[in-house]
This record gives sequence, structure tokens and C-alpha cells, in this order.
Amino acid sequence: MSEEKKSFLPDFCSVRLLLGIVLSAELLAVVLTLAASGPPGGFLEALALRSMLVQWIAVSGAMLLCLLKKPLAKLPSVAAALAAWLLLGGVAASIAEATWRLLWQARQVHDTGAHGQLLSSTVGITLIVSALLLRYLYVQGQWRGQIQAENRARMQALQSRIRPHFLFNSMNTIAALTQTDADRAEQTVLDLADLFRASLADSATVSTLRNELELARGYLRIEQQRLGGRLRVEWDIDHLPDNVQMPKLLLQPLLENAIYHGIEPAPEGGTVRIAVRYRRRRINIAIHNPLPADGSTRDGNQVALDNVRQRLAGMFGDEAMLRATEVDGGYQLRLVFPHPWRS
Repeated sequence: MSEEKKSFLPDFCSVRLLLGIVLSAELLAVVLTLAASGPPGGFLEALALRSMLVQWIAVSGAMLLCLLKKPLAKLPSVAAALAAWLLLGGVAASIAEATWRLLWQARQVHDTGAHGQLLSSTVGITLIVSALLLRYLYVQGQWRGQIQAENRARMQALQSRIRPHFLFNSMNTIAALTQTDADRAEQTVLDLADLFRASLADSATVSTLRNELELARGYLRIEQQRLGGRLRVEWDIDHLPDNVQMPKLLLQPLLENAIYHGIEPAPEGGTVRIAVRYRRRRINIAIHNPLPADGSTRDGNQVALDNVRQRLAGMFGDEAMLRATEVDGGYQLRLVFPHPWRS
């Protein structure tokens, strides 16, 4: 899947950004009115006129950049900035001219000096403010791109972490099956290939809950070939919405954690239970495994959990949660994230 080119210009169609532009424009109008020398008592009238002029320029400029966001996104950064700067200057000139005709001529004022001053001051202030704004957006875009690149590298490293002992155990299982059951050996190879394909995939792309459940089933089939009757699996999956998106290879580390800490230490094995629910625009996944009868634990339990927490935070922010608790004499991981998440 090809990655679209990212522009440093924000989405001017955003209601939140438009509200910020309106508030900033009003603040600029207040500053310009305070800086201007005028007759005493005329502050409110001057503020009203400047507010109307500044707000029309700000909102019209934002709407124009919103309409032209796709063509601007295709341009190099310098060309996009120059085009946006000239467009804002043109908007300022047009609105200043319209303001002169509507207000000043309505009062039968025909001073060409005042006309020229209005045009030059409006366009000049607009070009200065827009140049500062575009410079700020460019620097912010560069910083955001650097942060995203660092996050992608970190997520790739986290995504690629598969315990070496799992690979060695899987290869030993395949070697044993080739002597006794070629079909099961082939299925195990295919399941292992799917896991490594997901592990080596680009971390910038996301997976779906359906795909992650299939990878989880493949992983558990591999482990059942190795552990035999010691590993029992129970699935409890409710009706789920389509195309639930989530980070790649997120469930497999949690299931590996459950087997490593709950099944392998127990001679009699145990049952891993996976329940998936959709409630109140949230995906809830619970993974339950027994605790060893002697109460012993293995080192490294926190590594897999921290891995998953970081990847969840990278995609969903504070709206996702991973919690570990002891439930019904066992250890349960509860994973919650929103669907759809806010982009």
C-alpha cells in the first residue's frame, strides 16, 4: 500500500482549527484597534469595523485553503507555502476592496489616499501575519514528521519482538511432525510464516481485529502441536463490527505471555480463555490463564505488557487500556480500545 504524501499545511476544514482561527483573528483585531490612534469613545466602533474586516479575511482564507487542500498537498513544501501566502494576500486585497466600496462609499467618502491606505495596510498586515503563521506550521510539520518517524521506528522494533525460544520450539515441532504427520507439519509452517510476515510488515500500516484473531488462532495451533493436551483453548467471541482496526501482532504476545507463565510451568497444563466483546463503542478483549499451583512465576512478565501498552498508546493515546488482574484463581489481561477511534 502506497503512503500518501503529507503536507505541512493542516486541515483547514477542521471545525476545531476554524474556531481557533476565528479567536486568533478577533485577538488581532483587538490589538490593531488598541494600537491605532483614534478619537476618544470610538474604540467600540473601530473594533467592530476591524473585527468584521479581519474575520472576513481569516474565515474566507481558511475556506479557500480548505477547498484547495488537495492541489496544495501535491506541491513541494516551498511551493505550497508560497501559493498559500499569495492566496491569502489576494483574499485580503479582495475583501479590503469590497469593504471600501460597501462602507466608505456608502458614506460618500472618495478620498483616494484613504482607499490606498486601507488596501496597503490590510494586504501588508495579512501577508506579515500569514508568513509568520506558515512558518510556524512548517516548523510544526517538520517536528511532527520527526516524531512520527521516531514512533514508527519504535513501533517497528516493538512489533518485531518474538521470543527466541518460541522460534526454536516451533522449528523443533515442525521437525518432529515431518516424520509423523506431513499435513500438520505443513500447516504449522504456514502458521509460523503468517506470524513472521506480520512481524516484519511495515508498522505504519494497521491491522484488523479479524486478522489478529486469525493470527492468534494460528499461533495457538503451533503451541498446541508442541504442548499437546496440556494446552486447552476456549474462545468466546461476541458479534463484532466489521473492520475494527488495531496495531499489528498485538494479541500474539499476550497469548504467548499466558502460555509462558500459566501453561508451561504446570505439569498438567491448563486452559487459556479468550473473550472478545463490543460494548459502548469499545472493543473489550480478555485473556485468562491459570496460575501455577505452587505460586511460582517466571521473569519477564512485564516486558510483553509494556510492549503492548506502548503500541496501544501510539495508536489510540489515552483511550486504550491494558490491565492485569487475578480473577477466579487465574491471571487475566483485559485489553480495551475504542472503535472507531478519533483520528
